[in-house]
Amino acid sequence: MPWFRYLMGSLTALMLLISHPTASGNDLAQIQQRGVLRHLGIPYGNFVTGSGDGLDVEIVKLFADSLGVKYQFVETNFETAFGDLLGRKVQLHGGKAIIGDEIPVRGDLIASGITVLPWRQEIAVFSDTVFPTGIWVIARADSTLQPVLPSGDVDQDIQTVRKMLDGRGVLGQQGSCLDPKLYDLEQTGAHVKLFDPSRNLNEMVPAILKGEAEATLADAPDALIALDKWPDQIKVIGPLTPQQAMGAVFPQDAPQLREAFNEFLRKLKANGTYLKLIKKYYPGILVYYKDYFQSLNSGVGTDKAHLTAVQGVSAPSKPGN
Repeated sequence: MPWFRYLMGSLTALMLLISHPTASGNDLAQIQQRGVLRHLGIPYGNFVTGSGDGLDVEIVKLFADSLGVKYQFVETNFETAFGDLLGRKVQLHGGKAIIGDEIPVRGDLIASGITVLPWRQEIAVFSDTVFPTGIWVIARADSTLQPVLPSGDVDQDIQTVRKMLDGRGVLGQQGSCLDPKLYDLEQTGAHVKLFDPSRNLNEMVPAILKGEAEATLADAPDALIALDKWPDQIKVIGPLTPQQAMGAVFPQDAPQLREAFNEFLRKLKANGTYLKLIKKYYPGILVYYKDYFQSLNSGVGTDKAHLTAVQGVSAPSKPGN
């Protein structure tokens, strides 16, 4: 009977929706009704320390408070984070995101030092800039690679670094912001070694210290932590990219949640709380991206501010030097 088949089909669809929730229904109003904001985080650098704190942890906790909801941390990893957010399996193939089968949605936003990359923008939306960054090449101190002297032209310095990598062993990690394919690293003549994706990005600098490669790709915040830990054992060779940005990530069907976060972030930057958190977790970054952080005090739109390129240093200067 037609009505019976219609009823059974509706019930089947309902059961699938219940057993495999998608990102739909997780915008601002639904989260406030639920009373919980689920923060997808990856233990990485000082963004998510794994000890219950970190720059992104504190920011999202404050955001949850501003919404009048409870904060819930949900640990994930770089392989599964976007799937956990979107409710679909996500695989990276040829620099493109391939969307697969439905899976349970585990969180409402990702905040864990996530760099804005084209393939990520195709499937999700980013907040305003939470943190300035860029990709650097780091080598062991005993490497014959020498830091590039800044020329004043970032593109020229990048080309200098690329030429230096010919014949050198360099670590990268597929699917992350350190994916060698994003930067056509093989065209430099470098001997690219892919870091096991099950290993944490925090382990890449220790890996070159153990002799797994001569050099590694690193993003600016992780590089600063590494330079603080091993100041006499590693050196920054120079930039592989111009300035980049990190931000919180939202599903495409949660525009109100994203806008609420952006408004909250603007207030955080205006009232000085953001800068206090930066000084707490990444004090060295203030030296390297002076223009960005000075714009917070001058009232310039921070997402349009020029981010000073960093290169040719073996250890960071102390803030104020």
